[in-house]
Amino acid sequence: MAETLAPPRLLPSGDSAITVEFSRTIDDAANRRVLALDRLIAAEPIAGITETVPTYRSLLVHYDPVQITFDALAEQLLARAAKAPPSESGTRRWRIPVTYGGEHGIDLEDVAKALKTTPDEIVARHVAGDYRVAMIGFTPGWSYLSGLEKFLHMPRRKDPRLLTPAGTISIGGIQTGVQCLAGPSGWHLLGRTPVRTYQLHRDPTFLLEPGDAITFSAVDAKTFAEQDRAAEAGEFVAELVTP
Repeated sequence: MAETLAPPRLLPSGDSAITVEFSRTIDDAANRRVLALDRLIAAEPIAGITETVPTYRSLLVHYDPVQITFDALAEQLLARAAKAPPSESGTRRWRIPVTYGGEHGIDLEDVAKALKTTPDEIVARHVAGDYRVAMIGFTPGWSYLSGLEKFLHMPRRKDPRLLTPAGTISIGGIQTGVQCLAGPSGWHLLGRTPVRTYQLHRDPTFLLEPGDAITFSAVDAKTFAEQDRAAEAGEFVAELVTP
């Protein structure tokens, strides 16, 4: 018998959006339900919806109140949520190269000291992880990954940096992530990848999608430089292991 899932909470977000909330905390099971509902709406559109924005634990649904009322849309969203079972079928798996430590990962040594281990052990544990893209946001291509090993969980920095490099691979709290563009961050910088998860004039513009599976592989600085040039020219560099 199929498991009966609790219905999500529906929260008004202004006069033209609804937040469909599956959990109040970061949770992989809730995230899978978010992405399942998002996919179902894309496959079976509801008249009046103008955009959907998936997050870790909720789906923000923008709509045109001239075309559909809050109550009518809420009823359809609850019905869709009930018939959108999470599925891992068709999941794409990417392998992303990373150069850890040194100028590319300036916090690696401090993270190792804080966790009472060695930089090599931090790298080994991070590379061994099996991650999922839970959401994309903050800046274009910024990919938030779930699945970080508990040993590597660390509070975010007390003094966030105003600028961190493009391609930074970092950890913060219970998450790890791929930062595409240079920008501010309060996370701990372990390394950098040459992969552009966002590149404006490339097709596709966004390389990763919510629900994609991610693993990392360690590469040296010379390989990073070579792959960085290739990525700048539009190559994916990341390896699509499972299409």
